Amino acid sequence: MGVPGDEDGGGTSSFIVFSQMGLYPVTPGMPEYTIGSPFFDNVKIDLGNGKFFEIEAINNCVGNKYIQSATLNGKPLDKIFIDHDVVKQGGKLVFTMGDKANRSWGTK
Repeated sequence: MGVPGDEDGGGTSSFIVFSQMGLYPVTPGMPEYTIGSPFFDNVKIDLGNGKFFEIEAINNCVGNKYIQSATLNGKPLDKIFIDHDVVKQGGKLVFTMGDKANRSWGTK
């Protein structure tokens, strides 16, 4: 039964970790993640078999909470979702952060 009062089975902790990385699986069972502002400057997920998925946030700080632009494996990324198949192949997602919302980013 776990710890008394811990009825979520780790769901809340998972939400926090995912959200602070800058990704979150919105719909259970759907193989995609939505993009949000990362808390960490750099996260490296070990996928096994020598593969990693890395998330980097350039200019990341408390005041710079808005995504200005993003690249995925060196190519511009202008959508707010990433498929799980892309993540499980490994690679690098890089956010450039700023203090004002870039209303043209993530519009595709």
